[in-house]
Amino acid sequence: MTVYRAPMRSRDDSIDAAAAVERALRIGLCGMGGRIPENPDTIEEALVAVDRIHGERASRRLERFAHVPAGAFVWTKDVHGMMWLGRLTGPWRYDPALEAVRVDLVHVRPTRWSDLPIPPAEVPAAVHETFARGGRNWQRIRRPAVEDESERIWGLGEVQGAHANPAPSQ
Repeated sequence: MTVYRAPMRSRDDSIDAAAAVERALRIGLCGMGGRIPENPDTIEEALVAVDRIHGERASRRLERFAHVPAGAFVWTKDVHGMMWLGRLTGPWRYDPALEAVRVDLVHVRPTRWSDLPIPPAEVPAAVHETFARGGRNWQRIRRPAVEDESERIWGLGEVQGAHANPAPSQ
């Protein structure tokens, strides 16, 4: 199973860097920014709009995010520096909710997050290294051991009560 870094930070520096992660963990989403004026029904419509407004690179990032298979692991970091492990559980959608637009976390996928952050000593080294490099991009973590390590941690989380967060209604 593939593993990804999901900073969930807007490229708009006026947006509170922590607000999107807090919202995503609270309502069970993983996502990225790239607000567009229309509410696209399909990923193809979204890609065209994102390309027009934010450029080709942003459109390609969104395309990669939207096409990752459900079940992939995602890691994010909260405002306190704590790491959270999740799994994508469903397809891409555009979230036009006022709060989603406010925090610029509009391209989203339903995600099952662990109930608690993962203790720093248990987070795979590759995850720490990927976040330490900084940046705001959705990114695959490619070190081979990270898949097995994330799977092991997820299994422990299941025992501790990881839960499926409901996707918000549209």
